[in-house]
Amino acid sequence: MALQTFNFPGFGSVLTAVSISLLVNVRYLQVISYVLGRAIYNVYLHPLSRYPGPRLAAISSLYYIYWTNNGQLHIKLKNLHDQYGDVVRIEPSSLVYRSAQPWKDIYGHRKSFVKDDKFFIPSPNGPNIQTTLDDVGHARQRRLLSHAFSKRALREQKSIIQLYIDMFMERLHQEVASHRETVDIPRWITYTNFDTIGDLAFGESFDCLRNNDYHPWLTILFDSIRVATFMRTVLIYPLCAFLITWIIPKSMNEKSDQHYQMSKDKVNRRLATKTNRLDFTSCILRYNEKEMTCQEIESNAALLIIAGSETTSTALSGCIYYLLTHPDVYHRLVNEIREAFCTQADITILSSAKVSLLYCVLEETLRLYSPVPGKIPRRVHKGDAIIDGNFVPEGISVSVAYYSALRASSNFAEAESFIPERWLDNKDPRLAFYNRDAFQLFSYGPRNCIGKNMVYAETRVFLAKVLWNFDMEFRDECRDWSNQHSYTFWQKTPLMVTLRPVMR
Repeated sequence: MALQTFNFPGFGSVLTAVSISLLVNVRYLQVISYVLGRAIYNVYLHPLSRYPGPRLAAISSLYYIYWTNNGQLHIKLKNLHDQYGDVVRIEPSSLVYRSAQPWKDIYGHRKSFVKDDKFFIPSPNGPNIQTTLDDVGHARQRRLLSHAFSKRALREQKSIIQLYIDMFMERLHQEVASHRETVDIPRWITYTNFDTIGDLAFGESFDCLRNNDYHPWLTILFDSIRVATFMRTVLIYPLCAFLITWIIPKSMNEKSDQHYQMSKDKVNRRLATKTNRLDFTSCILRYNEKEMTCQEIESNAALLIIAGSETTSTALSGCIYYLLTHPDVYHRLVNEIREAFCTQADITILSSAKVSLLYCVLEETLRLYSPVPGKIPRRVHKGDAIIDGNFVPEGISVSVAYYSALRASSNFAEAESFIPERWLDNKDPRLAFYNRDAFQLFSYGPRNCIGKNMVYAETRVFLAKVLWNFDMEFRDECRDWSNQHSYTFWQKTPLMVTLRPVMR
């Protein structure tokens, strides 16, 4: 009898389905095993496992990414430092400090630290003084740019700075005369600083003051800063690139490129003028000797627009806010300025430096409201390092958190209070600095902020002239104005201030 063969319809497809299901389950198990294994390693076996910090931060960088992208990293870091102490593990391979010694250990002249390439996003125009990772390239660019920010250059540029500050005063007087005496003061300050930096960098104003509106470039600039914060997620987790591209609208991604294209066009137009007017470009060209390429000039110009306008705007807006929330300090400073200067023309870069309380107010404001509230990380490069007396292995990202360090009770007496008198030489002993070296507002070492002198000079003159011209009071709804989000820089909200011209 012949054997009968039975065929089961679809049996092969069933086996295939089962095989695929098993394969998928195996892959899931592999992924889960890897994630769990990595988490266990990061928490218990990682070289940083002995450093304090949240367990979730030790497991994954997603903890850090979350607080960065919601604009609350500066507050979270301070809370963590208050809970765990002077050093916190904020990512599996990242430490953040708040004491003074790490400034010297991390940002000083030691060769064992480099800029963290997962933080500094390369600019489309090429490397600038901020994004250049190698020390040689940075030193070359800094040497050339330093001429534009020297004391000699500041003396040459003071007429440009004072021109726009005086224009700002004139525009505010016009607003008051038109019965629009309540103004959003940070907005007007930003107009002025953007016009000033445009003239200093490119030889032409952006006409924000004249038009009473933001130049399109400024709107693009604000959006590109926010985009850059999200893009750092891609540097930490490259596989998330598709997700970030999906989250961020294409139009916002394009704005970063537009910012650099605008700076390129401005630089090319400025270079074509062949003028020797006193601005950043002329200072660079005067000493260049073909060392800085046109692309590097374009990239640095784009950087100067951001740093030059935003730093001074933050300092001035913060000063006005803290003065108006502390009426006793406000009235003392107003009296000191109005007694020191008979006319507005008497207020200059040199004369304003002699008003001691003005200096104290500026320093205390910058302590509580620093232009960069977060952190600027470095990476341990070749070999291990010692930071604040403790071993840190190669490859670890390290930084000092500005907001945490400047508000730490271990560094300053009554650290959360606005007390300008702490900066006086003959201050109350109860206001003694516990650790003044923690006040490194413009960073520390060979890569510190090159424009520090200009920020102080412009802010002193600006604030003195405002207080000489106007009595001010702010709206109660702005009392919590300083509670802001930050994405590299502060996201300043409206600060509505009522102005009354001083009658003389």
